[in-house]
Amino acid sequence: MKRNINKLYFKPFRKRLRNRSTSSEASLWKLLKNRQVAGLKFRRQISIGNYIVDFYCPEIKLIIELDGASHDNYLSEEMDEKRDAYLMNEGYRILRFENRCVFEFPEEIIGEIIKVKEA
Repeated sequence: MKRNINKLYFKPFRKRLRNRSTSSEASLWKLLKNRQVAGLKFRRQISIGNYIVDFYCPEIKLIIELDGASHDNYLSEEMDEKRDAYLMNEGYRILRFENRCVFEFPEEIIGEIIKVKEA
């Protein structure tokens, strides 16, 4: 089986993304790291196929994406749909949240993760 996670050629880009996290990504990472949510291990800025995802839990094949203002246009929405279709076809589940939800409703994000784990 061809390995499609963390391709070597994406490594510098993934590292740059981790080192330059947005405030919402940094805040969500504080909640997710060290198995704080339902004992699940999350990783951040992981490449899957030709895409880099914000957060990934390999135990339940869950991807979490945070969307900011850059996603609020037709072209970005179309690209997100294409990306999501590819990832879902590969067997991944995806949760998308607006950046503001990390600050305003973190308990809802955690609740959605737990629902996916229990499904």
